[in-house]
Amino acid sequence: MPAALVWFRRDLRLADNPALHAALDAGFDPIPVYIHAPHEEGRWAPGGASNAWRHRSLKALSQDLHARGSRLVVRQGDSAAVLQELIAQSGAQALFWNRKYEPATQPRDAAIKKALKEQDFEVRSCNAALLVEPWDVQTKTGGPYKVFTPYYRNVMTALPQRALQDAPTSLPGVSSTLHSDGVDALGLSPKLDWDKGFWEQWVPGEAGAREALEVFIDGALHGYLEQRDLPDRTSTSQLSPHLHFGEIAPWRVIATLEAERSAKLDTDIDGFIRQLVWREFAYHLLHHFPHTTDENLNPRFDGFKWAPATPSKLQAWQRGMTGVPIVDAGMRELWHTGVMHNRVRMIVGSYLTKHLRMHWLEGARWFWDTLVDADLPNNTLGWQWIGGTGADAAPYFRVFNPVTQAQKFDPQARYITRWVPELEALPLKARFAPWESPELLKRLAPSYPRQPIVDLAEGREAALAAYAQSR
Repeated sequence: MPAALVWFRRDLRLADNPALHAALDAGFDPIPVYIHAPHEEGRWAPGGASNAWRHRSLKALSQDLHARGSRLVVRQGDSAAVLQELIAQSGAQALFWNRKYEPATQPRDAAIKKALKEQDFEVRSCNAALLVEPWDVQTKTGGPYKVFTPYYRNVMTALPQRALQDAPTSLPGVSSTLHSDGVDALGLSPKLDWDKGFWEQWVPGEAGAREALEVFIDGALHGYLEQRDLPDRTSTSQLSPHLHFGEIAPWRVIATLEAERSAKLDTDIDGFIRQLVWREFAYHLLHHFPHTTDENLNPRFDGFKWAPATPSKLQAWQRGMTGVPIVDAGMRELWHTGVMHNRVRMIVGSYLTKHLRMHWLEGARWFWDTLVDADLPNNTLGWQWIGGTGADAAPYFRVFNPVTQAQKFDPQARYITRWVPELEALPLKARFAPWESPELLKRLAPSYPRQPIVDLAEGREAALAAYAQSR
């Protein structure tokens, strides 16, 4: 049978993989290919935590292919040139891939498709990542949405139903003459083993994604809507890195949830699907406003007076030593696990952009390097939302008070105590704002900062003053 290249990118699964199944359905023998080309990602090449996950996910994909009689051909270099080489070396007659949506890679893919089609070579791209394409949802006037709720209503009124496709039980072999560099040669795994804490919590790969979904359905789904903001427990799906790397299809997640639907779970399932549509909204925004990875969506903030990114204060925030326990807990969780609870992400983001008044890009860049679920559309939407500069953003004057947020969402300080254990000896009330109990802090937690790096009231007032001046 004729052969076709199937170019894996961020669709690291065999089930529900439209490109793979399209190649098989068209009568081709698939040659699975992965090309490592971070230089083609522009200013947002994958960060360290993302690469650590990618290393293990590619290993899992390679093993899954090998178990079915195939193998993953790994190469490095310019994607267009590598593909031409592979076509010549393999005799492939077609190329299939699943789309990426980042501003740097969309033009690259379009150029590759155009060049190959001009050579009368068959090329087909598919959607493996999203419920709906970013360009398929429009306002009544034909433009893009900037507010989530009407976008959500539009999507939900016509949400397409996609058939589930199980992974092939077997695949044709790939000739041993076709050279592969191998996953280890990509240098994705950290040299200093700083990511070891990640793997206490995560299992990258398609099997890990399926397991995470099963665990969610058996556990956190029950009461999800009420508990999703509580960081001291596993109250969310833990699916975000699996979705980012394409280890599970969002429509399979929904289909699996729908199979569990009951009167008892109705609101929880609907609440979770709403969060999946937030993910879609992020992709919609980035497609229509690609400049927002580095620039404000709302031009009113272009003249806003951000404070200088003082290295000592920025590092204190990054390392979880600000003196504000809920902020420090979140940043330490991030460093140890490669993820941070969503409510706490909003708190630490507000602290950086409002109390410290540092540009949201400082936070976006740090998250990009340290999150295993670092996803450019979601990272961009999240930081512009909390910074007040983006679509559907909270007004800039909404400044989260980290103390009252901690008291509301971590009332027993279990999350704080887990990640800032030096505060465990303090009475419960003092763990939220230890600087208010200076003698206790000095005696019982001598290694913790005596004062926050910025007074909360002063930081809030300075932020509001800068906002008023910019208006």
